[in-house]
Amino acid sequence: MSPYLLLGFLLAGLMHAFIPSRYYTRFLSRKNMRSVVSAALFGIPLPLCSCGVIPTAMSLRREGASKGATTAFLIATPQTGIDSIIATFALMGLPFAIVRPVAALLTSLFGGALANVTDRSAEVQPPAQEGCCSQSTPCERLSLPRRLGEALRYAYLTMMQDIGKWLVVGLVVAGLITVLVPETAFTVFRENTFASMLLVLVIAMPMYVCATGSIPIAVVLMLKGLTPGAALVLLMAGPACNFASMLVVRKVMGLRSLVTYLVSIILGAIVFGCLIDWLQFHGVVDFMAKLTQQAMHHSRATITFYWCCTAVLLLLLFNALVISKINKSNKSITSTSMNTSVYRIEGMSCNHCRMTAEKALLSVPGVENASVDLATGQAQVTGAASREALAKAIEEVGFTLVEG
Repeated sequence: MSPYLLLGFLLAGLMHAFIPSRYYTRFLSRKNMRSVVSAALFGIPLPLCSCGVIPTAMSLRREGASKGATTAFLIATPQTGIDSIIATFALMGLPFAIVRPVAALLTSLFGGALANVTDRSAEVQPPAQEGCCSQSTPCERLSLPRRLGEALRYAYLTMMQDIGKWLVVGLVVAGLITVLVPETAFTVFRENTFASMLLVLVIAMPMYVCATGSIPIAVVLMLKGLTPGAALVLLMAGPACNFASMLVVRKVMGLRSLVTYLVSIILGAIVFGCLIDWLQFHGVVDFMAKLTQQAMHHSRATITFYWCCTAVLLLLLFNALVISKINKSNKSITSTSMNTSVYRIEGMSCNHCRMTAEKALLSVPGVENASVDLATGQAQVTGAASREALAKAIEEVGFTLVEG
């Protein structure tokens, strides 16, 4: 997976550096099918993990996205990403690499359309625009070298910090399953596709697993006897749904939106799981997998290249998960003026959460500066904004503000 992961992270960094976030909200405010389609198409290639998509979606909702668009974004984004699609092709072949984003697209369209139909509230008006950007997004024109530097920093530091831990967990879990679970453990489900899918749904929906980290687990479960359809259910339901996302959707968007969100994921996973099993039964999956293996024939030079990429990936993971954490632990947030307050934000779990929290704080009138530390959960806010206004802004993106 290593060369494909490195390429996927790079493409994700380029998207982050060259596509401003304001382009997303521009197309998501209306309560119609066009906003749902836009949200799904925007979300599929974005490399957001399951925890990072929650504050991002809540921020879109706060800035004017409809409930349908927000639901579609919540369903489509964590299931895929440019990095996980490439990694899926590398480890599971072309059929899964095609079906996975298509399933995410259609499932999110269904969920978004259903959310708009059941939504009885008025449209949320987006904030007033100043020039080319919103009030919370400064108009900063970066040079090409600075944009490329930001792309590399985001790809190989920020994303590594967010996804790296869960990628390692996925690989370790896959290794443990390979060693500890008997070869015939799941063969009882081979003739019962629906039962195997229900089993995977019960296991996958409550737990946290990212789109990339779920790939090696799905592969190993297939080797142990689960059907390809059940593996696809894991790839769809695992990243798209967990207890944290359920709680935030219920809190911010209401019970009706939560039910729509869950029903869309469950039905979509089962339908496309049955489809992939039907394609395998008729030989389509096996035929395309063989073509993929032939196209990826490993020569001696290719194997050397793979090992080099693995070494680079390990170094980047070590830097993101160990060295950068040590450097951050040596820094503490301190008040720099009499007009500065320190709070603690609960619920953050990745750098996307941190950036969303900072953006929410900066959008509050009276805030001159705000910085958030992910490791400690502390937020330093300079300005005359009240605690109530700050707490409301943080709650709107799915977190909780408490005294520091």
